[in-house]
Amino acid sequence: MSIIREVPTFDLTVPVIVIGAGACGLTAALAVRDAGQDVLVLERDERPWGSTSMSLGAVCGVDSAEQRQHGIEDDVEAFVADVLAKTAGRANAALARTIGRESGRTLDWLSSQHDVPLLLDFKWTGLGHSRPRLHIPPGRNGEELLALLQNACARAGAEVMTGALVTDLFADAEDRVRGVRVRRRDGSSEEVGCEALVLATCGFGGNHEMIARYIPEMANARYFGHEGNRGDGILWGQALGAALADMSAYQGLGTLADPQLVVVPHPLMIEGGFLANVDGRRFTHELENISGMCVPVLAQPQGLAWVVFDEQRHQNALAHSYEHRQLVEVNAIRRADDWAGLERACGVPAGSFAEENAAIDAARAAGAPDRYGRSFAGLAPLEAPYCAVRVTGALFHTQGGLRIDDEARVLREDGRALPNLYAGGGAAQSISGPDVTGYLPAVGLSMAITLGQIAGRSAARSCA
Repeated sequence: MSIIREVPTFDLTVPVIVIGAGACGLTAALAVRDAGQDVLVLERDERPWGSTSMSLGAVCGVDSAEQRQHGIEDDVEAFVADVLAKTAGRANAALARTIGRESGRTLDWLSSQHDVPLLLDFKWTGLGHSRPRLHIPPGRNGEELLALLQNACARAGAEVMTGALVTDLFADAEDRVRGVRVRRRDGSSEEVGCEALVLATCGFGGNHEMIARYIPEMANARYFGHEGNRGDGILWGQALGAALADMSAYQGLGTLADPQLVVVPHPLMIEGGFLANVDGRRFTHELENISGMCVPVLAQPQGLAWVVFDEQRHQNALAHSYEHRQLVEVNAIRRADDWAGLERACGVPAGSFAEENAAIDAARAAGAPDRYGRSFAGLAPLEAPYCAVRVTGALFHTQGGLRIDDEARVLREDGRALPNLYAGGGAAQSISGPDVTGYLPAVGLSMAITLGQIAGRSAARSCA
């Protein structure tokens, strides 16, 4: 994949090309169509898939109609304060302000104009957000979100070409992208011109060389993401002179079912469950850093742990979580009528789970945090029958990328914008600061959808 400086005469030219048909690319396409311009979305796979489909489908939104309907007061300043607190002041505050200003509006636009409903969720509260901000499709999974966006694009007349791998960009001496070369599944190729290009190619989690370079602590960790996320958009932007930012940042997972590779829903722990290692011992504050939990989990013996909960939490999760239903289908949940039975089922030392649970109950009864600083106040004790799922840590999504401005224009090292290049989602810098500790729940899809809308709108405006 390269930048070709000899620009051909194109048989076909469209105003805007979008590379990638995930949440970012499809939202960008809708924005282009709403601005009255034609758009072509190029997707490498035979059907759109990627990180959006593998996610919970949750999008962080600020001051949305859903929040107002539920009486939730939220604003840009509160969001920026949360981002800066979570990242110890290391996030790009200007970009956080842009996301805070535009995210709720984007969700409202998708719902009212394109029939993509995203409903406020109260299962995920706190965890760095001072207000309920997570918005989830009715079916509570990323596959549904992607399907809703695909249907919206079809209604809006946004053309999506699948099985279309972009291999090269054509750019002139001023670094203006003039078009792309596309390779089809049958080996044929075609060249398509454009007036503006949106990079929506996601991150670089599937590029082992880039992970080793930028996130060496996860070089040997399991990757739970789309293998096609190889950083193509980031590499193209860099080749055109773009600046990179926060390339060491990532979203991790500390509760990936092993070996079933299904994400164990965090509300099990939010509502009172706990983590224990293969020796049956707790080792961390389970809610202190959801994304960064991959680090302490991987540091445990064998890089494994158990998510421990009870039958009531199990039933609650069945009613609300697509992933939890998957765990049942793949027989990942071990159950027992008492602690001794669960300890045997999990192969941990006798009495270990029971002792950890007793310590939690004692801290709760005393009205004090436990030894890790976690408070269980207001949460009902675990009651038999008990349940557990074995988990490991993994890399889910990279958070660094191309530096952009508030119009999603890709910026050079000197701060000037490239002529007609835009980026969003995993191809662009996020607001998680420089490492895993700064990721706020649902920020990944918020960056995808919000920056997708901004990038599409800006790209269409440049063609007017």
